[in-house]
Amino acid sequence: MQQRKPTAGRPSGTDGSDFSYRMVVDSRYTKVTKEKARLRPLIFVQAAIYVIGLSCAFLTTTKKDEKNTLAIAAAVAGLVCSLIGELGCRRSRVNLLRLYTAASTIVMVLSVFCAVRSRLTMEERNSSGTTAKLELAGFICAQLGAVVQILAIIVTGSLVNNMSPPTKAA
Repeated sequence: MQQRKPTAGRPSGTDGSDFSYRMVVDSRYTKVTKEKARLRPLIFVQAAIYVIGLSCAFLTTTKKDEKNTLAIAAAVAGLVCSLIGELGCRRSRVNLLRLYTAASTIVMVLSVFCAVRSRLTMEERNSSGTTAKLELAGFICAQLGAVVQILAIIVTGSLVNNMSPPTKAA
């Protein structure tokens, strides 16, 4: 840690002679705080996207079709990943944040795959107007989720690097 630079005037609660011993917070700790503040809304947006994807997966199933199990499983796994990410962010656990990054990336790839597959097979199934609109909403959500995932990977990577202790040169 660096020592605080002397300032004009005496700080309150001291006699003024201890200014050279005061310490300032290392810059990486302030970066951690800023990155946490940037990651939390991203996790919330991801969770909202997974909820929308889950509802679209349930609402687009018809009685004659079987449920889109892969899309439902991906959305539920995404919600669990969002919870892991929030816990890792809140408790400053690097391993949880790494698990969140890896697992949510896999889940997002699955969600995009399900959305693309649904859009490609929509014409074959002769989807009605409402079902087609819901599938389009699910497709747009999956694409937005991919963009949010890229941002979350960048922010989480920076957060993990600043949370990890600096390596000492040999």
